[in-house]
Amino acid sequence: MKTVLVITYYWPPSGGAGVQRWLKFVKYLPEYGWSPVVYTPMNPEVPADDPSLLRDILPGTTVLKRRICEPYRMYKRFLGMKPGDRINAGFLREKEKQGLKENLSVWVRGNLFIPDARKYWIRPSIRFLKKYLARHPVQAVITSGPPHSMHLVGLGLKKQTGIPWMADFRDPWTDIDFYDQLKLSRRADRKHRELEKAVLSKADAVVVIGPSMAEEFAKLMGKRPHVIPNGFDPDDFNRKTEHDNRPEKEKEADLDPELLQFKERFSILHLGAINRDRNHDIFWKALSELIRENARFRSNLSVVLIGKLDVSVLKSIERYQLDQVVIKKAYIPHNRVAGYMRIASLLYLPVNNTPNARSIQTGKLFEYLASEKPILGIGPEEGDAAQIIRECRAGQMIPFADAERLKQAIHEYFIQWDNQNLSISPVNIDHYSRRNLTGKMAELLNQLIGES
Repeated sequence: MKTVLVITYYWPPSGGAGVQRWLKFVKYLPEYGWSPVVYTPMNPEVPADDPSLLRDILPGTTVLKRRICEPYRMYKRFLGMKPGDRINAGFLREKEKQGLKENLSVWVRGNLFIPDARKYWIRPSIRFLKKYLARHPVQAVITSGPPHSMHLVGLGLKKQTGIPWMADFRDPWTDIDFYDQLKLSRRADRKHRELEKAVLSKADAVVVIGPSMAEEFAKLMGKRPHVIPNGFDPDDFNRKTEHDNRPEKEKEADLDPELLQFKERFSILHLGAINRDRNHDIFWKALSELIRENARFRSNLSVVLIGKLDVSVLKSIERYQLDQVVIKKAYIPHNRVAGYMRIASLLYLPVNNTPNARSIQTGKLFEYLASEKPILGIGPEEGDAAQIIRECRAGQMIPFADAERLKQAIHEYFIQWDNQNLSISPVNIDHYSRRNLTGKMAELLNQLIGES
C-alpha cells in the first residue's frame, strides 16, 4: 500500500455537494493500492450536516482534524444572524434586496480574505503537516478546492517537503460563475490571479472535472490539465441487494410523507440549491401555460424542490401562481436521495446562466444518470453537461432562451407518463461510477510518483 495525504475542507459529517468527490475517492482508493490519510478542519462552517455520509468512511481510515479559525462568527454578528444560522454558498440570497451591510460584507470577503475565509488555516496547517509527514511519510499529497486555501496548504508543503502534489479543482478559481460578484479591487483581483498561477505552475499534477474547464485552465497553465469527472456511487443505488434487503414498500416508509405524496403524480424533481443564475423563467412560464391549457396536466403535476432556494425562485413561483403544485424541502440526508429519484417522473437540471455555463457539471447530474430517470436540463447545448446527457441517452438539454421547445418537451414527457411509458435506457453510465473513476485517479497518482 502506498499512502496519499488528502487535504479537504469538506468531510463528513458535513453535508452538501462539496463532500462527495473526495469522500468517494477515499472510499475506493484502497482497492487500487493507495491508503488515504485525510486532513480536514475540526470545526468547519458548512452549508449542512449529514451524518449519513459517515458510513462511507472505511474502518481504519486515518482522519486528522485540526481546529480552524474563521471570521464567520463576526460575519454573522455583523449581519444580525444567529450563531447556528447557515451561510449560503454561491451567492444564494434569501432576501430580495441586499442591504448596505450585505454589500459591505461581500466587499470584505473578496478583498480582505484572499483567496477565501479559510486563509488563516494555511500556515498552521503547513507547520502541523510538515511535522506529521516527518513521522508518517506519504508518497503523494492531494488538495481539493474550493476553498482554494487548501491548495495553498499544498503549495506550502510542496515547497518545504518536495513531496509530489496534485491539485484537484472541483470548480474554477478566477473563472467561477460568481467571481464578478465579489466586488474585487484591481489589487485583490491581481492577488487572486497570482495565487492561482502559483498553484497551477507548482503543482506536479492538476485535475479538473470536465473538458471545457480543462480548456480554460490550459490557457493559464500552457498545457492541458488532467480530466476526471464527478460521478455516482453504485452503493447509493443498490441498497436493496447490498445493504438493505427490505421490499421497496417498506423502504418507502423511511421517506418523508410530505414528499412521498408525489409518487403517484407527474413529478418534476430538483435536488440541490437553486440560486438566481439557475432560476430560469422559461421553466416556470412553461408550467404555467401547460396548467392553463391542459386540465389533466394541472391535476397531476407536482414540482418537488429539495434544497435551498434563492428568493428569486420563490418570487417566480408566486408570479406564475404555482404554489399549489410546488413542494419545497430545505435538505434531506444523502442516503435518502436515491429513493426520491426512483419515485420521480422527471429530473430537472438547470445550469447557471453565466459566462462559464459551458463548463458547468453539477454533481447531481451523475446521480441523476444512476437513477435511470429522464433528465430535462436548461443550459447550453454545446456544454459539457449536455454532452454527457447525449452520450448516455439520458434526456435532453434545452437552450436558455428556447421557451417553446421547453414547453413542448415537458408536454411530451407528460403524455408518455400519462400513457405509462415514460422510461429511458441510459448507456455508458458505468464510465461515471465512482469506483471506476477512482481507478483513473489511482493511475494518475502512480504516474505522479513515477510508477506505471
